[in-house]
Amino acid sequence: MAIQWTEDLATDVPEIDTQHKELFSRINRLLESCNQGKGRTEVGKTISFLEEYVLIHFSTEEKIMLDHHYPDFAGHKAQHVHFMSNLDTLKQQFSKEGPSVHIILLTNHTVVDWLQSHIRKLDRALGAFLKKSV
Repeated sequence: MAIQWTEDLATDVPEIDTQHKELFSRINRLLESCNQGKGRTEVGKTISFLEEYVLIHFSTEEKIMLDHHYPDFAGHKAQHVHFMSNLDTLKQQFSKEGPSVHIILLTNHTVVDWLQSHIRKLDRALGAFLKKSV
Protein backbone atom coordinates (compact mmCIF):
# COMPACT_ATOMS: atom_id res chain seq x y z
CA MET A 1 0.00 0.00 0.00
CA ALA A 2 1.62 3.23 -1.14
CA ILE A 3 1.72 6.28 1.07
CA GLN A 4 0.79 9.65 -0.31
CA TRP A 5 2.18 13.07 0.52
CA THR A 6 -0.66 15.43 1.36
CA GLU A 7 -0.55 19.10 2.25
CA ASP A 8 -1.66 18.38 5.82
CA LEU A 9 1.83 16.96 6.29
CA ALA A 10 3.59 20.17 5.25
CA THR A 11 5.69 21.88 7.91
CA ASP A 12 6.26 24.96 5.73
CA VAL A 13 10.00 24.45 6.20
CA PRO A 14 11.12 23.75 2.61
CA GLU A 15 14.19 21.68 3.49
CA ILE A 16 12.23 19.44 5.87
CA ASP A 17 9.25 19.06 3.51
CA THR A 18 11.52 18.15 0.59
CA GLN A 19 13.22 15.49 2.70
CA HIS A 20 9.87 14.13 3.87
CA LYS A 21 8.72 13.80 0.27
CA GLU A 22 11.88 11.89 -0.60
CA LEU A 23 11.32 9.57 2.38
CA PHE A 24 7.78 8.88 1.15
CA SER A 25 9.11 8.12 -2.33
CA ARG A 26 11.72 5.69 -1.01
CA ILE A 27 9.29 3.98 1.35
CA ASN A 28 6.94 3.49 -1.59
CA ARG A 29 9.80 1.88 -3.54
CA LEU A 30 10.45 -0.47 -0.63
CA LEU A 31 6.78 -1.46 -0.39
CA GLU A 32 6.54 -1.92 -4.15
CA SER A 33 9.69 -4.05 -4.23
CA CYS A 34 8.27 -6.32 -1.53
CA ASN A 35 4.87 -6.48 -3.27
CA GLN A 36 6.53 -7.49 -6.53
CA GLY A 37 8.56 -10.17 -4.78
CA LYS A 38 11.81 -8.55 -5.85
CA GLY A 39 14.97 -10.09 -4.57
CA ARG A 40 16.59 -9.64 -1.23
CA THR A 41 19.26 -7.42 -2.79
CA GLU A 42 16.80 -4.83 -4.16
CA VAL A 43 14.79 -4.59 -0.95
CA GLY A 44 17.99 -4.58 1.12
CA LYS A 45 19.36 -1.63 -0.88
CA THR A 46 16.19 0.34 -0.17
CA ILE A 47 16.32 -0.41 3.54
CA SER A 48 19.99 0.65 3.61
CA PHE A 49 19.16 3.87 1.79
CA LEU A 50 16.36 4.59 4.27
CA GLU A 51 18.75 4.08 7.17
CA GLU A 52 21.22 6.58 5.72
CA TYR A 53 18.62 9.10 4.58
CA VAL A 54 16.78 9.08 7.90
CA LEU A 55 20.06 9.92 9.65
CA ILE A 56 20.55 12.87 7.30
CA HIS A 57 16.96 13.99 7.76
CA PHE A 58 16.98 13.69 11.54
CA SER A 59 20.30 15.57 11.69
CA THR A 60 18.77 18.36 9.60
CA GLU A 61 15.75 18.65 11.86
CA GLU A 62 17.83 18.50 15.03
CA LYS A 63 20.21 21.20 13.78
CA ILE A 64 17.25 23.45 12.97
CA MET A 65 15.79 22.82 16.43
CA LEU A 66 19.08 23.63 18.16
CA ASP A 67 19.70 26.71 16.01
CA HIS A 68 16.26 28.08 16.96
CA HIS A 69 16.32 26.93 20.61
CA TYR A 70 13.28 24.73 20.11
CA PRO A 71 11.81 24.00 23.56
CA ASP A 72 10.80 20.39 22.80
CA PHE A 73 14.16 19.38 21.33
CA ALA A 74 14.71 16.54 23.83
CA GLY A 75 11.29 14.98 23.24
CA HIS A 76 11.56 15.31 19.47
CA LYS A 77 15.06 13.82 19.43
CA ALA A 78 13.88 10.93 21.63
CA GLN A 79 11.28 10.11 18.97
CA HIS A 80 14.04 10.06 16.34
CA VAL A 81 16.08 7.63 18.45
CA HIS A 82 13.00 5.43 18.92
CA PHE A 83 12.39 5.35 15.17
CA MET A 84 15.99 4.38 14.44
CA SER A 85 15.65 1.49 16.88
CA ASN A 86 12.48 0.33 15.11
CA LEU A 87 14.17 0.65 11.72
CA ASP A 88 17.03 -1.51 13.00
CA THR A 89 14.49 -4.13 14.10
CA LEU A 90 12.95 -4.03 10.63
CA LYS A 91 16.37 -4.53 9.06
CA GLN A 92 17.08 -7.51 11.31
CA GLN A 93 13.72 -9.08 10.46
CA PHE A 94 14.38 -8.52 6.77
CA SER A 95 17.78 -10.23 7.12
CA LYS A 96 16.04 -13.28 8.59
CA GLU A 97 12.96 -13.43 6.34
CA GLY A 98 13.76 -11.62 3.13
CA PRO A 99 11.06 -9.66 1.26
CA SER A 100 7.97 -11.26 2.80
CA VAL A 101 4.39 -10.22 3.52
CA HIS A 102 5.43 -9.92 7.16
CA ILE A 103 8.10 -7.39 6.17
CA ILE A 104 5.49 -5.36 4.26
CA LEU A 105 3.24 -5.29 7.34
CA LEU A 106 6.17 -4.47 9.61
CA THR A 107 7.26 -1.69 7.26
CA ASN A 108 3.77 -0.23 7.28
CA HIS A 109 3.65 -0.31 11.06
CA THR A 110 7.24 0.65 11.79
CA VAL A 111 7.86 3.22 9.08
CA VAL A 112 4.66 4.43 7.44
CA ASP A 113 2.39 4.81 10.48
CA TRP A 114 5.14 6.26 12.65
CA LEU A 115 6.35 8.71 10.00
CA GLN A 116 2.91 10.07 9.22
CA SER A 117 2.06 10.44 12.90
CA HIS A 118 5.44 12.02 13.68
CA ILE A 119 5.14 14.54 10.85
CA ARG A 120 1.54 15.47 11.68
CA LYS A 121 2.28 16.03 15.35
CA LEU A 122 5.91 16.82 16.09
CA ASP A 123 7.24 18.14 12.80
CA ARG A 124 4.25 20.38 12.19
CA ALA A 125 4.61 21.72 15.75
CA LEU A 126 8.24 22.51 14.93
CA GLY A 127 7.13 24.27 11.73
CA ALA A 128 4.58 26.35 13.65
CA PHE A 129 7.22 27.27 16.23
CA LEU A 130 9.64 28.34 13.50
CA LYS A 131 6.98 30.51 11.84
CA LYS A 132 6.37 32.34 15.12
CA SER A 133 10.05 32.79 15.87
CA VAL A 134 10.96 34.33 12.50
